[in-house]
Amino acid sequence: MTLLTIILVSFVALEHVYFLVLEMFLWTTPKGIKTFGLKSKTFANDTKVLAANQGLYNGFLAAGLVFSLIQKNPIFTVFFLICVTIAGIYGSYSTKQIKLFYVQAVPAIIALISYFM
Repeated sequence: MTLLTIILVSFVALEHVYFLVLEMFLWTTPKGIKTFGLKSKTFANDTKVLAANQGLYNGFLAAGLVFSLIQKNPIFTVFFLICVTIAGIYGSYSTKQIKLFYVQAVPAIIALISYFM
């Protein structure tokens, strides 16, 4: 794996740690409400358990990517990058927010392309 690929995979992992923080800890704060375009503080409070669960899954994606780099196992790296890509595609489709595709899936796709070049 090249240094560029390692940097790109690390970036994707860091993104998902950030998503974890936003969804698990900042969901009901002004930052979380603004980031996710939530309609109200009440709605944020009503959905915070779901958001925390979502954040935990993002943490698992980050952990998998970090684990793959530590283990120097490209099969794990490719697997988790594909998982991130699918999550980004589905999230964008299901929420009708194309921004999600660009923020989540595109960096993973770039890292995958870098790996296979």
